[in-house]
Amino acid sequence: MEAFLAGLLEWWLRLWPHLAAVALLLLDLVLSAHAILTKKDTRSTIGWVGLIWFSPVVGAVAYVLLGVNRLRSRASRLRAGTARIQHELAGCVPDDARLTEAIGPPDHPLRSLAVLVGHLTERPLADCNAIDPLEGGDAAYPAMLEAIARAERSVGIASYIFDNDATGREFVAALGAAVRRGVAVRVLVDGIGASYSRPTIIGPLEEAGVRCAAFLPTTIPFYFPYANLRNHRKIMVVDGTVGFTGGLNIREGCRLSRSPRHPVRDMHFRLRGPVVAQLLEVFAEDWQFADGETLDGAGRWAPAAAPAGRSLARGIRFGPDDPEVGTIRLVIAGALAAARRSVRIMSPYFLPDDAFCQALGVAALRGVEVDIVIPAENNLAVVGWAMTATLWQVLGRGCRVWTSPPPFDHTKLMVVDGEWAMFGSGNLDERSMRLNFEFNVETFDRDLCGRLDAHVAGVIGRSRAITLEEVDARSLPRRLRDGVARLFSPYL
Repeated sequence: MEAFLAGLLEWWLRLWPHLAAVALLLLDLVLSAHAILTKKDTRSTIGWVGLIWFSPVVGAVAYVLLGVNRLRSRASRLRAGTARIQHELAGCVPDDARLTEAIGPPDHPLRSLAVLVGHLTERPLADCNAIDPLEGGDAAYPAMLEAIARAERSVGIASYIFDNDATGREFVAALGAAVRRGVAVRVLVDGIGASYSRPTIIGPLEEAGVRCAAFLPTTIPFYFPYANLRNHRKIMVVDGTVGFTGGLNIREGCRLSRSPRHPVRDMHFRLRGPVVAQLLEVFAEDWQFADGETLDGAGRWAPAAAPAGRSLARGIRFGPDDPEVGTIRLVIAGALAAARRSVRIMSPYFLPDDAFCQALGVAALRGVEVDIVIPAENNLAVVGWAMTATLWQVLGRGCRVWTSPPPFDHTKLMVVDGEWAMFGSGNLDERSMRLNFEFNVETFDRDLCGRLDAHVAGVIGRSRAITLEEVDARSLPRRLRDGVARLFSPYL
């Protein structure tokens, strides 16, 4: 027996290197095939396949850990049981004559943009809406609280951050009063965003009788604040007739009149008309996913699509579970291609990828005035460093970059030719475009878009221009710091 075991061991010692080599060869073949079939960027595919073959063990491990896109597959699995909700908007969809009146003739570039977004979202452009810009919490919160006080059937709120502070408790009191009146109230707070204040707002909401839920709650502290698959949407719908959306969280810092410790400037929007149904669709889907309850689309939660104005508008939902990968990227690319005179962009976190930078540059080289407004002082230092390391790509092609003075400006806004605008929760970074669940609204309304364009011009008027020479003149330590930060831009 000892001789047999010794022979078996000797056989294994001679054979295992060959078996390991065959196993590694098969693994490299499988991983290379996976990269070729799933990676849509050719350079990424070449890079991963090269790493797998030229550094077989390290490359295989790196690809398994970092190269496989688990986020999108996980997001799709998580929401696989959530039914897509779509409200009927018959009678509210503009015909060709109305599109010509509101946008332009069929060959107008913005008409093709409307077609593009329709294909991407599979939702119609809705007519007869009224959209009111609300600057900061000082304007938005009173309007939201008044809408809650007037609610008769339902109130649905989704917010990334809902702080347990003076402003948060005002909302709790208003929502609790609505519940006591018999209004159906549902509040959805992101699982990470809820933890921005301690104790969280969940307890006070439940004590007030409000039914609330956390979106993908987690107790792992190092997920904060750069966790993935977050519900970054800001949506409020009252009685299916009035909606609010934009970049505004619910927190004291957004009320500049109260001189908060960490002031934040922002913009929110009140919407009335058929487009509110599209806000309600997204809220109902997110609520069903987080809580399991299906909101009755024919009862308290039915949309009331009464005409309210002359704005054409459409909701744009996007996130890691998109059936069309990169929905919002394609929307922005289409808007830049349609621009003829001007593009105005405000973003607190401006970390575009190379393709986005090229699209901005192409627009500028075509003679379009491209203005990008970012905060002079970012609330996340590492994001500010990474942004600085990116600016040369747009400055070098004729785009203009402006830094707005404090307080930190959290506004997310894009205006093209003063005739099309997009606003909402999405930032111009990989986190919003790829990792988080977001909601924007596009609108074709010359009067509203002209006012938004003037708003951005006003911000530019009190901002400072950044030049390519200034970016290039940074010291070597600063350039290294900013360059290292930029390496992490897909995850910031």
